[in-house]
Parts: sequence; C-alpha cells; structure tokens
Amino acid sequence: MSDIILEAKKITKYFHDPLTVQVLKEISFSINRSEFVSVIGKSGCGKSTLLYILSTMDTDYEGELFIDGMAMRNRKEAELAKVRNEKIGFVFQFHYLLNEFSVLKNVMLPGLKLGKYSEKEVEHRAMEKLKILGIDNEALKNPNQLSGGQKQRVAIARALINDPLIIMGDEPTGNLDKKNSEIVFNIFQELASEYHQSLLIVTHDNEFAAKTKRIIEMEDGNIIRM
Repeated sequence: MSDIILEAKKITKYFHDPLTVQVLKEISFSINRSEFVSVIGKSGCGKSTLLYILSTMDTDYEGELFIDGMAMRNRKEAELAKVRNEKIGFVFQFHYLLNEFSVLKNVMLPGLKLGKYSEKEVEHRAMEKLKILGIDNEALKNPNQLSGGQKQRVAIARALINDPLIIMGDEPTGNLDKKNSEIVFNIFQELASEYHQSLLIVTHDNEFAAKTKRIIEMEDGNIIRM
C-alpha cells in the first residue's frame, strides 16, 4: 500500500476569458498519508485554482492528477463525484451548514449520500466525529444557535464523516478570530498525528502555515518554495 495519497504531475492551467492567461505552470508535488501541508501565496497566485483541480471539481487542465493511485484525467463526472464523496473531505472559509437541519443531521448528510452504511450507523459515526471535535453536546441544536468557531468544527466533522483519504481546506480559518483559528489548527494537527489524516490547506494565515509539517509557497502560478 502506497503512502502517497495525492500526486500532481506538471499540472498546467489556462484561463481563456477573453485573452488566454496561464494561471498554473507545471505544478508537481505529492502528499503522503498523515501529512499536514499548507499552500500559501499572495491573492491571485493560483492556489485556489490549484485546489479546485486537486479536488477534481475543475477538469480543464493539462498534466496528471492521481488520488489514491488512480488517474483522474478523462474520468466521467459520476466517477469524479464518487471520488469526491469517498476520498476527499472539504472545509471552506464559510461552513455552508444548513440551518433547517440539526448539527447531527448536517454531519450525516455526506454519509447518507455515500450510501455505504445504514442511517443508524451513519448517525453513530457522526456522533463519534462530533465527540472527537468536542461538540457532541451541540448535536441536536441547529447551526444558527452556534458560534462561528463551533460551526467550523461541525463543518470539519462533516468533512470527516466518510473517513476521507485527504481533507482539503480553502481558507478554513479565514473567517475566525485568533482563538478559534488556533482551535481549528489544533484539531487539524490532532487529525494528522492521532488519526493519520492527510490535510492540504490553502491559507492566507502565515502563522497557521508556519506550524504545518510542510509549506508549499506559490507565486504567479509557480511553486517557488516547498
């Protein structure tokens, strides 16, 4: 079993609107099991574009992407959706929780969609994830009853529900104060060290990045430091 969870080989991306602009230039790197990696760089350097490609949401690129040893190029959308649901957990700057559902139900939704376990089992797994994140007491509340930091923890629990190979984050602390940013960082750190979770986090927060295991720094569509 390979320790490499994700591998990018010479990923190149152009935007054509209205002029052709190259936004990513032959990006190559890999991420191992239980590795906590951050991607930094000024706005417009290509880091969010790269994350969209690595998460299989953008398929219009040159180069190769491997997730769990499988090539992602030229796969049908249904296959990619399955990869996203099974192998990738997402945490965004905004938590995107549904206020009409309880915290517990929000965490359960990707598990129910995957259809791998019974509803009872998904509920049990969701409670386990909430327990790891220290918010199991809030399970029956609705998200609008929680603080910003608690909502982001619920979003992390939801990202974990299907035991993904990798968690991808796009500015997951961008909306949080210093104290809650530290809480989220510590959760990610624990997921990597205790639960062997791989994490790839795009961030503007250099303090956050400095504490991760590896920093990938981007500038003008290139990796300038790793």
